[in-house]
Amino acid sequence: MILLGSTFGVSVASALFPLINIELYLAGVGAVGSGTAVTLGLVAGAGQSAGKIVWYEIARRSIETEWAQKKLSSPRVRASYDRWVTQMHGRPWYGGAVLFVSALAGLPPLLVMAAVAGALKMPYWVFLPTIFVGRALRFWLILAGVEFLLH
Repeated sequence: MILLGSTFGVSVASALFPLINIELYLAGVGAVGSGTAVTLGLVAGAGQSAGKIVWYEIARRSIETEWAQKKLSSPRVRASYDRWVTQMHGRPWYGGAVLFVSALAGLPPLLVMAAVAGALKMPYWVFLPTIFVGRALRFWLILAGVEFLLH
């Protein structure tokens, strides 16, 4: 139970502060051979998802600030922003696919993509399950891979 709690805590912290490396933590846990790669992958995915919600919300709310509105007052910038919002809302699976690749592969960085998703007001029903599944799968692969190689 302590391992699950610490994994959740480290994964939330790593989602908020990129200098904390959840992959390194999970590799260490996998090296010990706890045998719970699926469970730990799910817990770490849930923690990362919870942490990325913070970045999503910061970006979503900051788009309404005076500074952001001043930037969006430029016709070129506003047209680009509106085009992206239309693409995201008109084709949520397109944005979801990009976000899934980011969550699974780490490119583009998920922190950046969470902020972009928030600024473009990606629906939560796309954002949360996509990053949870992508991250849980990524973390399971790390844990299972290290356990397979070392045990």
